[in-house]
Amino acid sequence: MTWPEAPALPRPRVLRQRWLDLTFVHWAFEPADVAHFFPPGTRPDTFEGRTYVGLVPFRMVDTGLPRGPGVPYFGSFLETNIRLYSVDQTGRRGVVFLSLDADRLAVVATARTVFGLPYRWARMSHERHGNHHSYSSAVRGSGARAAVGVDMGERLPIGPLEDFLTARWGLHVHRAGRTWYLPNEHPPWILHTAQLTTLDADGLLRSVGLDPPGRAPDHVAFSAGVPAEFAVPSAPPSAG
Repeated sequence: MTWPEAPALPRPRVLRQRWLDLTFVHWAFEPADVAHFFPPGTRPDTFEGRTYVGLVPFRMVDTGLPRGPGVPYFGSFLETNIRLYSVDQTGRRGVVFLSLDADRLAVVATARTVFGLPYRWARMSHERHGNHHSYSSAVRGSGARAAVGVDMGERLPIGPLEDFLTARWGLHVHRAGRTWYLPNEHPPWILHTAQLTTLDADGLLRSVGLDPPGRAPDHVAFSAGVPAEFAVPSAPPSAG
């Protein structure tokens, strides 16, 4: 299967960054079990009748304006997010974030204020030893924490499920009484198989109102990363 190209990103561009050393951990859920998390004008996107919850730890690097260098210090940080898969009334596929935990307080404050995203300040770590990556996250002022360890394997062919989970060209967020779509663009992902060596995420899932599945993830993958750009958010007339 050929990985789809991103739709043309409208102008003006407002932000660029690089997403590196990502591990994608996914569980299948019944759409009705998570539908209440979705902002007005969106619903759970499904693959073969199921939707997915993703746990994604990674490194954010070189965040900055569309041109010029990334913001020193504050532009690079660790992040772990919990995300759902959405589609809006115009057919645009995206993600809905239940949490985005980062280890830069200024980033957390700015993203919450400007974009209305559910960022949280956390103590975090990432280590690499050969093909092994380990991540930890502990939300400050909370008992919520997670630990993930994976051994990266061979290149993973892009199939229909990988397309569903990673060919996402924006995010949906409810802010100021409307549901906004923040579009992005990035090159095709190069994914690898990943064998979990550590997974402790029940506390983090509970902290956003999810019941832990109580089973092994349904899909795990790793990527060295991609550069990404974002454009101005928009709200379809029917959203509200």
